[in-house]
Amino acid sequence: MTTRIFRKVLTDFAIGRRKLHVTVNHLSFYQKDRRSGYKVVYDRPPPEQNLSIIGRLREGCRQLKEEFGIWLEEMRETLKMDPTFIYRTNEVDVVWRFNKDPKSLDQWVTSCDSDYEEGYSTAKLELSSTGTGIFSGTLSTRLPKDGRIKSAGFCNITTIPKQRSFKRDICHDWTPYTHLILRVRGDGRCYMLSISTRGIFDLTWNDVYNYVLHTRGGPYWQYVKVPFSKFVFSSKGRLQDDQTAIMLHEVTNFGITLSDDINGHFKLEIDYIGLENDEYHNEEFAYESYNFSGVRF
Repeated sequence: MTTRIFRKVLTDFAIGRRKLHVTVNHLSFYQKDRRSGYKVVYDRPPPEQNLSIIGRLREGCRQLKEEFGIWLEEMRETLKMDPTFIYRTNEVDVVWRFNKDPKSLDQWVTSCDSDYEEGYSTAKLELSSTGTGIFSGTLSTRLPKDGRIKSAGFCNITTIPKQRSFKRDICHDWTPYTHLILRVRGDGRCYMLSISTRGIFDLTWNDVYNYVLHTRGGPYWQYVKVPFSKFVFSSKGRLQDDQTAIMLHEVTNFGITLSDDINGHFKLEIDYIGLENDEYHNEEFAYESYNFSGVRF
């Protein structure tokens, strides 16, 4: 059947029924770089980069054995999971927790403007003696003298995208939940909570939902409960007129950013970050949305 169709196409093309159309690939409509031109400062070089051929084969076998073990663990969890149990209302499900194990820091990436040669801020993420995470450093709004940078001063920590076995990227599914929960101890500064939903198309690779976290200074812990309906939609750092609710089934990253234009030291201590389903919360979206025809809905 396939051969017959192929012969018919060749015949139609020979007698002039069909023409061959070739279009030029316009790179302006497709953006290959997910970082939009920014260099990736947290990518670790692959272990096989400086190895010989035999060394690469050994490293490949080692990774295959390791990934296969992870796949077996995933299968065991799938078979053990009760399909009737998904979540419990009004209880916090912890997603990220800092403990005394240094491996808990491997889930996070720290960056600041000095990493991109766009400022002089410094930032670090480390463990405290009590097993909590401390995001600290120095924020500087001083501009580099290159005539290119017009504003500076930001420090950020971001989670590494979630992966399954054999390096398969997946998204967090937060659909059953209504609130983001944090237990933090701040310094009185205002931090920005960011939830990234990368999506499939390049137009949505830089979609981020933001919410301002106001911290209290002092020795007391702060319990923060933020509804997902309060997050504001932005793209490439710009607030969008057409506001939309978070696609909770496509969450790829969660981050905390400091960029309050106040020079000096900062310190944010984090115990855990989790999710909660509040059965009494009925708000779908807190902001007005507009369509492009000018009709408000």
